[in-house]
Amino acid sequence: MLLTAICMSMAAAVAHAQTATLCGAVSHEGDGLSLPGVTLFFPDLNTGTITDDNGQYEISGLPLATVTIQVSYIGHQTIVKDVDLRQTTHLDFVMKESNAMINEVVVTAFTGTSQLRNSPTPVNVVSHRELHAIASTNIIDALAQQPGVSQLTTGGAISKPVIRGLGYNRVAVVSDGIRQEGQQWGDEHGIEVDADRVQTAEILKGPASLMYGSDAMAGVLVLNNIPAIAKGHTEANLSTQYQTNNGLWDYSLNLAGNKRLLWDLRWSERMAHAYKNRYDGYVVGSQFHQRALSGLLGLSRKWGNSTLALNYFHLTPGIVEGERDAVTGDLEVPCEGYDAKTYHKALPFQQIHHYKAVLDNSIFLGDGRLKLILGYQHNRRQEFEEAPDEAELDFLLHTVNYDVRYIFGTGGWKVATGANGMWQQSLNRGEEVLIPEYKLFDIGVFATTSKEVDRWTLSGGLRFDNRHIHSMALEDIFTDFSRNFSGVTGSVGAVYHATDRLNLRLNASRGFRTPNMSELASNGVHEGSIRYELGDQDLKSEFSWQFDLGADYSSAVISAQASLFLNRIDNYIYIKRLAGVETEGYQTYRYTSGNARLWGAEFSVDVHPVEPLHFENSLGFVDARLLNQPLERRYLPCTPPLHWKSELHYDLIRDGRTLTNTFIAVGLDCYARQDHYLMEGDSETETPGYTLLNASVGTQIKHKNRVVANVGIIADNLLDKAYQSHLSRLKYADENPVTGRTGVFNMGRNIIVKLAIPLQF
Repeated sequence: MLLTAICMSMAAAVAHAQTATLCGAVSHEGDGLSLPGVTLFFPDLNTGTITDDNGQYEISGLPLATVTIQVSYIGHQTIVKDVDLRQTTHLDFVMKESNAMINEVVVTAFTGTSQLRNSPTPVNVVSHRELHAIASTNIIDALAQQPGVSQLTTGGAISKPVIRGLGYNRVAVVSDGIRQEGQQWGDEHGIEVDADRVQTAEILKGPASLMYGSDAMAGVLVLNNIPAIAKGHTEANLSTQYQTNNGLWDYSLNLAGNKRLLWDLRWSERMAHAYKNRYDGYVVGSQFHQRALSGLLGLSRKWGNSTLALNYFHLTPGIVEGERDAVTGDLEVPCEGYDAKTYHKALPFQQIHHYKAVLDNSIFLGDGRLKLILGYQHNRRQEFEEAPDEAELDFLLHTVNYDVRYIFGTGGWKVATGANGMWQQSLNRGEEVLIPEYKLFDIGVFATTSKEVDRWTLSGGLRFDNRHIHSMALEDIFTDFSRNFSGVTGSVGAVYHATDRLNLRLNASRGFRTPNMSELASNGVHEGSIRYELGDQDLKSEFSWQFDLGADYSSAVISAQASLFLNRIDNYIYIKRLAGVETEGYQTYRYTSGNARLWGAEFSVDVHPVEPLHFENSLGFVDARLLNQPLERRYLPCTPPLHWKSELHYDLIRDGRTLTNTFIAVGLDCYARQDHYLMEGDSETETPGYTLLNASVGTQIKHKNRVVANVGIIADNLLDKAYQSHLSRLKYADENPVTGRTGVFNMGRNIIVKLAIPLQF
């Protein structure tokens, strides 16, 4: 309430200012015809409009300031332009047909909006159309197809992001403008985000501690929700999909309007029975059920904008134990009469409830913007093993996020300065315990700046963080202790725009991450990981130095990107198995640390000698190892293998009267053998390489120049290949006594049908 009062008082202080109106027309470059249905969006204002049937637009109530406008239309290059609304009232746009150019993209993963071409660090932007064309069971599963991005999986419902070989609390996930906090320390703790809400995703690779503090050492996933619809419009969207392998059903209904108030309401539900593969048949315990409800209420006025977002996420995933019948080798079922195609929960299972409220305010003050964000998250994570109404593990996490920053320009420099952080309290409510109850508070102050000089874009910044964490004692299991961690981080980088088509990038950054409570004080059986875990209270903070070198080139027939990186981490924390040690009948693992070095690269190229045909390729690899160690403990755990992805994409109809953006595609997904793994105590094992064949087809159906339906069919793993991902935790389940194969295999052939119906009023 205090934050709201501050925002309203600031709004009142500038309410007397005049407002601006911007109007114009949008046309096609080739024939000069007007383009109806083009989206014009102001990222800084969270508002926009669309062109009418004559390609005309007009939007009023804008602030008298310089703002960024983004003009987008499917099948055409996005236009990004800074407009001084104090001097400009009329602006026309001419749109070119799309090629592979990346320069006309706005990213928000930094302290303010900026163009991708000006970023010294590598950033991947995944559009809503790309997300719609990917076979996935959750949002991280969809993003793991990008070069340099992987996922640590536990069946189909739970995926954790891994960027350039680093995961867990080293990757920050940002949704609704704040860091998602759902106890990311656990192997089987996924991301509590409704995939149907995500419009675009930005993947920032490399230390992002400068903007987000601790836990962003590997990078950041920024999940952007459906943007504000055009003023004066009301929309409804219905989307659904079905997957043949696990019987996944998904539907999402969205209603939104933008009159005097901006409002948005969405309900989503997703359910799946056990998935299957050639070796294991149906994988017992891999079923899940997910529900999500979200709402948004906001104002967009001449003084800025303010929104209140409320979200509820509920996931009930089964737990795959991987135990097998000694005679048949089949996966054991939890009870007599168990149905592998059930959509209902069956012991053992998890239950996760996540509640979130975020108040996001942006106020124009002088030549800058004051950004104020306050968020609250309530996460309850339970594990049921013996009875469906009595949780053995029951974690309760309260988080308050805050972020205050001022973004302005002076002397040609863009500057952002402010402070952000969080307060947390974790409680145990179950019969069993794994980590102690604790309280945490951190704060970080930062300043960043950037400037364009001739063909150069220079940027840099500094940040100071302090985190205090206090653990509560519990009988003879946990001791009472406090730790204080602090660190100075920063970055400096430059982009040289050698030509209009070629950009060269160089960046150096300092990362920082504090140990989490699991690493410091674990002492118990982790049923989801099937092991006994021990922490170490003396662990130190991780610090890293990373150097990035990159280049991108775009032309009418080719687009190519290359990124090289070298990352040195002091006090890298990891968990290893204690050979020959068992506690309470479980293999025992302990957290430890050492100095590490990671290096690698990502490459992507899109060649289209003729406009309808695209030959797209991407490759990513990382070499991650501990320094000065013998072979058995030389390589870091959870290091993804080299991944090459290739797709031949052909646009059958580009801009038709009834069908438009109709395409067909076929591709290969190739993973190399991973023989660089943590051998000590048999913590990991080698993983053979494999190749998957995929195909897809999609189209949009139009009526009276409006898209009325999006239809897509995706065939994943067409040849029904039996394989194990190196980052699948199910790879380490029990050995099959009949075949001698260890662990559970990934999903087999899967056909996905997707349908989305947008309605505008």
